[in-house]
Amino acid sequence: MPHRLTVGDIMTREVVTLAEDDTLADARTCMERGRIRHLPVVRGKKLVGLVTHRDLLSASFSVFAEISAQEERRLFRQISVRELMHDAYAVPATLRVRDAAGVMLEEQYGCLPVIDAEGNLLGIVTEADFLRLAVKMLDAIQA
Repeated sequence: MPHRLTVGDIMTREVVTLAEDDTLADARTCMERGRIRHLPVVRGKKLVGLVTHRDLLSASFSVFAEISAQEERRLFRQISVRELMHDAYAVPATLRVRDAAGVMLEEQYGCLPVIDAEGNLLGIVTEADFLRLAVKMLDAIQA
């Protein structure tokens, strides 16, 4: 029987994470420096939430608000990630890639954190991981 590709086969294992007490400024800095859009929030090794680039954009003040960029930066340094994070739809590493792709498409998720049976973060699968897989598969059929 052929090997069924699982999330564990394609996930990114080295994941940038946040702690609940990190600030929105920390999240913004991580995203900008790492050019990433999804930050799992962990307590120790356990996944407790997710903060996305879209979440930060939603938390940002409108250019039409009467608040300066400097004041926004000051507020972002004071607000903890705990205030903005939301529950993450997490999956086991054994989930088939086809099923994970279906969930992401159906629910319009940009990522799926990957956890073990105890809820510890093992990795993350993002749209970029699926694009890398697509490129490998295209290379294989065109070789």
